[in-house]
Amino acid sequence: MKLAVLSTILALLAAPALAEPVKVTVEGGAVLGVETGQVDAWRNIPYAAAPVGALRWAPPARAPAWSGERDGTKAGVSCPQPMRPDGAPNMAGANGPVSEDCLQLNVFAPKGAKQAPVMVWIHGGSHRYGAGWIFDGSNFARDGVVLVAINYRLGPLGSFAHPALTSAAKPGEAVGNYGLMDQIAALEWVRRNIKAFGGDPRNVTVFGESAGGGSTLALLATPRAKGLYQKAVVQSGGGWSAPVTLAAKETEGVKAAQNLGLSSPTADQLRAVPAEELVAKLEGSFGPFVDGRLMKETPAQAFAAGRANDVPLIIGSNSGEDSLMGEFGQDPAKLGAALPAGVRALYAEEAAQGDAALARAVFTDRAMGAPARWIAARASGGKPAWLYYFSYVGSRFRPMVTRAFHAAEIQYVFEYWGRRTPLSLIKPDDQAMATLMHGCWVAFAKTGKPGCDWPAYDSRTDQLMEFGADSGVRVGFRKSRLDAQEAFVLPTLSLSQ
Repeated sequence: MKLAVLSTILALLAAPALAEPVKVTVEGGAVLGVETGQVDAWRNIPYAAAPVGALRWAPPARAPAWSGERDGTKAGVSCPQPMRPDGAPNMAGANGPVSEDCLQLNVFAPKGAKQAPVMVWIHGGSHRYGAGWIFDGSNFARDGVVLVAINYRLGPLGSFAHPALTSAAKPGEAVGNYGLMDQIAALEWVRRNIKAFGGDPRNVTVFGESAGGGSTLALLATPRAKGLYQKAVVQSGGGWSAPVTLAAKETEGVKAAQNLGLSSPTADQLRAVPAEELVAKLEGSFGPFVDGRLMKETPAQAFAAGRANDVPLIIGSNSGEDSLMGEFGQDPAKLGAALPAGVRALYAEEAAQGDAALARAVFTDRAMGAPARWIAARASGGKPAWLYYFSYVGSRFRPMVTRAFHAAEIQYVFEYWGRRTPLSLIKPDDQAMATLMHGCWVAFAKTGKPGCDWPAYDSRTDQLMEFGADSGVRVGFRKSRLDAQEAFVLPTLSLSQ
């Protein structure tokens, strides 16, 4: 009998710590989350009202209050987006139920935090896919940071304009950029509520990757977002785009409505179209554009004119951004064959490997590498900026993969391997890279400097940090190629406006 009791006690002592309930009160009411070790987590907290009915294609409104304790122990839904019919995660990692009532966020906080730095994560996915609930911020919380991961409206629900919607809007009210409005609303919610989680509302870093990085650049170019964050990180966010006006987006919207069988619809008729029909039928390019009310210029225009919000900035790209070419339906071999002799001479090493290799290198520099360096140079005139290049290839991908594909750096930044990477596949050098990169981001959130023996960018010295098999500072990295990209692309972006 005594042996049986002893065995039970030993088994209980050896068992992992069970999650304990933990309650926080925000402006909408009480939320019940979970405590696991030194990390508290709350999920599915609404930061804005459901954008349905008259609130579809309208600025986000305050979330209504609730009674009792809201269950914050489980992930919420994803915003409407294309999902795989077999239930597996889509290209941005989202699966499960979707709903227009999706404007919610998750919070991971250090146990007993007080005035902790805050990081707000904006997920990627071409402004059409993804969700904040995918990302686990526990390791940021473990290291003293309050991590907030948000959802925002996607696809045609997040970026859409039509003359009927513009006419129905209040005078001067922003239209079209609903996903960007959501991100601002989430940052405003953080400013009002993050103290309840032990966070410092005056020490907020906004960061994102791909569409999330592009959104971060849009926030840097949007005066209304000024003061809602004190630092920014842009991971593979591009930055060079020609202005797209509200009038152009309205023309797209008219054609889209016609494809839905609506020749001259009212705002109410547009809002009555089922969300699943909009997601399935409306194609195109989504994301922030120059609506003239909320967003008055592109990020490139704002940085060129010195009008971007001046905050410390980390910005960079990956060595294999060409992995996006398939998503855009581009054939590297055909594109490479069409490149002129001058480009071949500049990219002689890549051209020697064939047309596809040439096109992939040009795409990577044009889409991500050159814009990141150019923005770092423009930003460095005020608060400091740090430029990086991520080339590390995880051990499980070698030797089949030689470059770090788009989004590969995320798991190292979070020091979290996600739902699709078994820990058994993680090797010591993978963990070392995660420890290094995650540590740089945490230090930046805490102090405004990444540390890591990483000098701030200065166009005169042209230094960046390479996170790779042999990490370190590089000088004049791909300089001739990136200089040529600037000379060729910048004149097409209307930067004089």
